[in-house]
Amino acid sequence: MADKGEKTTNQSNKEEFKFKFHPMPDTQIPPFTEHFRFPGGLARCEPGGFVLTEEFGRHAHEIVNFKPRTDDVWVVTFPKCGTTWTQEMVWMMLNDCNAELAKTTPLTIRAPFLESSLFEKMEFAPPGLADLMPSLDVIDKMPSPRVIKSHLPFYLLPPKLLETCKVVYVARNPKDVMVSYYHHHKLLKMPSYSGDFETFVNYFMNDHLVFLPYFPHILDAWAKRTNPNLLFLFYEDMKKNLRGEVEKVAQFLDKPLDEAKMTLLLEHLKFDNLSKNDSVNFKSAKDLGYMNDEGTFIRKGKTGDWKNHLSPELNRRVEAWIEENLADTDLRFVMELEKQD
Repeated sequence: MADKGEKTTNQSNKEEFKFKFHPMPDTQIPPFTEHFRFPGGLARCEPGGFVLTEEFGRHAHEIVNFKPRTDDVWVVTFPKCGTTWTQEMVWMMLNDCNAELAKTTPLTIRAPFLESSLFEKMEFAPPGLADLMPSLDVIDKMPSPRVIKSHLPFYLLPPKLLETCKVVYVARNPKDVMVSYYHHHKLLKMPSYSGDFETFVNYFMNDHLVFLPYFPHILDAWAKRTNPNLLFLFYEDMKKNLRGEVEKVAQFLDKPLDEAKMTLLLEHLKFDNLSKNDSVNFKSAKDLGYMNDEGTFIRKGKTGDWKNHLSPELNRRVEAWIEENLADTDLRFVMELEKQD
């Protein structure tokens, strides 16, 4: 049994949580509640303005106090920016390109999603989902090297993360993110979005969705890109030249690949193959009833799909929003590709 001195020491090692999550009243009433299923509504973090579910906000301090290891590799992104693709790439590199194990063990177990570790504490989690989403205690005890995924901005992650381990950050152009996030919200039973695409884009640009705002998330990582422990990638570069980006990640992780492993990994990471791979396409979660029947977690993965969704007028509005948010920055996005993997 710990004595008082030991307890005091453990408490003193905890980081002070300097943020407060304030409920967003307009997410607790129509029309928001007619479009989304978010029990309790959403909450905004101050300072920073980051949006999470109200229930998640009550547990966010636990993630800040999670301890990274020196041999961890974290994959951090805004949602729908190639997170799953990159997780699978990194996990394969750290595990001798063991494709058979990758195909038979859910990615959520092999490379856990940090935020979903709190699902077991939340009332909305469907029965059985916690078994697919390891708790913080389970992640803490995982053997090294760990691959850990997060959609949180750096200021809500462990403060010494970049001092401690390597982080791969992936960004994607905002138009394609909007499209993919729209389909994602329609796929999951929570939030099970029921509105149209233009209304969803309005919610997106007004920071009324979980994990928004988009630009501060990306720009914060962009400002940190010279940190030797951070590798900043673009989804569009992965679509244009996957081999080149795999080589870049392998060098960053000091995991050189011979030609046989490179060939195996590139084949494994092809979008057609990933979409048929139950371990990365979240079939187990769908079997538990966490997703609606129509649609799959891995959808098209194409750069430029926004052209099939944005009307000319909506595109003009989105362009103005992008221009306003990128003013006085050197960050630019590729919106279309002539050829892509």
